[in-house]
Amino acid sequence: MGWKKIVKSALAKRGLEIVARAEGPSPTYDQDGLRTIHNADFLQDADFVASYARGIEAAEADYSFHWRVHVGLWAASVAVKLEGDFVECGVNRGFLSSAIMKSLDWNRRGKQFWLLDTFAGIDSRFVTDEERDAGILERNEGEFYVGGVDVVRENFSEWERVRIVVGAVPESLVEVDCNQVAYLHLDMNCAPPEVAAFEFFWPKMVTGGIVLLDDYAYRGYESQKRAMDTVAGRAEVKILSLPTGQGIIVKS
Repeated sequence: MGWKKIVKSALAKRGLEIVARAEGPSPTYDQDGLRTIHNADFLQDADFVASYARGIEAAEADYSFHWRVHVGLWAASVAVKLEGDFVECGVNRGFLSSAIMKSLDWNRRGKQFWLLDTFAGIDSRFVTDEERDAGILERNEGEFYVGGVDVVRENFSEWERVRIVVGAVPESLVEVDCNQVAYLHLDMNCAPPEVAAFEFFWPKMVTGGIVLLDDYAYRGYESQKRAMDTVAGRAEVKILSLPTGQGIIVKS
């Protein structure tokens, strides 16, 4: 028996088979769980390139999630035309928020950008049993979380009207002194803080304001999706699921 038959036989015993890959166009984008043959011209856009580079500078790393940043920059470009502040819950080193401020030329804008984070990873007090059993705290220890707020303050020092709030959501929400929000980004990697932040800021969201959920449809964060679907249902809104793993809500 030839080696090909041996391999096929071994796979068949496990319910698997080899399928020839169909020939077709080369992918225009293939990273972060998203592969497509469709247009990705934004990757060459000068503003995008500069903004993404500023994110790399902030994080001191390239997370290879260009399309997620593209979505964030689009959301910010829509929200900046509305009344209200910007809020990000789950900042880490500030990759996306730095890219946004670069893209929007933030010092020309009359808005506050509120940045909320523990700046020390996930607070174990605000994790569900399901998330704990799934190993979120162990994964948290191995992730690339910033080890303190000083480096973050230095990164954002070039911009005006940046308010850094250190602490765990939901406890830190009371420190956000704004009545209107145009853009809300939730990226805290666990459900309870994201639900609390949504419930706190949703009444403050202006018409047309955008909520961007970083982990909504991302593999491995199913508990967050279920939690956000529930709270969105209470608010009588639908979440747009994106192939990037993100989710979007527009206040109407």
